[in-house]
Amino acid sequence: MTLSRFHPRSTLLALLLCCSVFQHASAQVLPGIDILARRNFDLLQGKRVGLITNQTGRSANGSSTIDLLAAASGVQLAALFSPEHGIRGEADVKLASGVDQRTGLPIHSLYGTSCRPTPEMLTGIELLVFDIQDIGARFYTYIGTLHHALRAAKAQGIPLVVLDRPSPINGTAVAGAVPDSGEVAQRLAADSTGCRSLTVTHPIPTRHGLTMGELARLINHQAGINAALQVVPIVGWQRDMAWDATGLTWINPSPNMKDPMAALLYPGLGILEATNLSVARGTDFPFHRYGAPWIDPAAVLKQLPELPGFRFNAISFIPTAPGHPYRNQRCHGIEVTVSDPRTADPILAGLHLVQAIYRAHPKQYQAHSGFHAMVGDRSTWDRLTRGGESPEQVLSGWQQRLEQFKRLREQYLLYI
Repeated sequence: MTLSRFHPRSTLLALLLCCSVFQHASAQVLPGIDILARRNFDLLQGKRVGLITNQTGRSANGSSTIDLLAAASGVQLAALFSPEHGIRGEADVKLASGVDQRTGLPIHSLYGTSCRPTPEMLTGIELLVFDIQDIGARFYTYIGTLHHALRAAKAQGIPLVVLDRPSPINGTAVAGAVPDSGEVAQRLAADSTGCRSLTVTHPIPTRHGLTMGELARLINHQAGINAALQVVPIVGWQRDMAWDATGLTWINPSPNMKDPMAALLYPGLGILEATNLSVARGTDFPFHRYGAPWIDPAAVLKQLPELPGFRFNAISFIPTAPGHPYRNQRCHGIEVTVSDPRTADPILAGLHLVQAIYRAHPKQYQAHSGFHAMVGDRSTWDRLTRGGESPEQVLSGWQQRLEQFKRLREQYLLYI
């Protein structure tokens, strides 16, 4: 049979997928988009589809989910929806809606004047698909985008399909503070656009240990949304897998999340961005380096204990990202290196680094107003600084809620 006898869309789809067997014969993991394609996009047949995605929406062989759905016979891809950083993950500012140059489809920004899909955006959409790579931290905004998508789908009476992807920092470790559920609800209720609450839309710990599909199941049920949700699971993923074991190519989920080690550090050390430090945005090592022009690295290192799985070293760097602290100024500070991911506890390391910097520079070091929201606990800054409690004591205070969450999450796990 010659190619000319195939339907043009089927031909394009075959070309997009044909190389995956040869390029990824040794890959152990296939994300949800590959499984949906194997099933001939059965859940989407005959539907006008809206796709919430970005540059991380890729099959195992690197084909874009946008291209795969646009080429799928029987599927009408009608609109695209982009989260923070845009459809290609390159922007670090709020974005207006626009048009995708390749497909001609409208792109509705979910990080602009509204961070929720509005009824106008969903006009004519019969089904929503969500395909975005998370990194495993509560305050990474893609979880908030998922939460708002569930609510919008329910409000408009349309199904939501989540194409699942691995957690890059494994799905076994669960750690950090669980925010107060009442405070989370108040934040959501007071947030008219959905943008201010993106980093805390549900009471989950900082490192939740769930995939996006599992999070969708938990949030949909526990928040009482009850949207018509289906998850297309990953094949071949095991909960204890590091990213390197998946056989998948790392694609930066956001401009400054440049490698899997940055993702591992982020749930614990990302809280330092809610203080008056640079986290080295605009350099080659964001979230590996933390500093300011006024820091004395030697004084900070004296306050840091040895922690399993980590190395701390003095460093100087010049951050260049627009709109972020100390742009184009030489900063001095600490470089954090993961020496053993199996024993490294980034939550504990983040608390120790906050305390060490404060003890070395009590007059200069300050927290911003959003610090408690990122941590998930209002008392942490005072306990670590003026209260003089150890990070281990702070962790102990979070343990009861954390254990409750661990028991709760069991019923939503898709991979054992």
